[in-house]
Amino acid sequence: MADHTPAGPVELGAQMDYAEHDRTYKAFLGLAKYGSLVCAAILIAMAFGFFVGGFFSGLIVFILITAIGTLILR
Repeated sequence: MADHTPAGPVELGAQMDYAEHDRTYKAFLGLAKYGSLVCAAILIAMAFGFFVGGFFSGLIVFILITAIGTLILR
């Protein structure tokens, strides 16, 4: 069989930009954190609006949960 191992130096790629890596990681964590908060707030507000009745009561609960959650997650 043919030998396909490289004979020359292996390409290592570009140098790591650690500052950009840190910014990207922090943005991902923020998106995951606040995205989870919004999903949970939507589910709770939908359940509240269904059982209590009314769109505006669910909307108020959504706004309250989002505001309080944002303050807690900072």
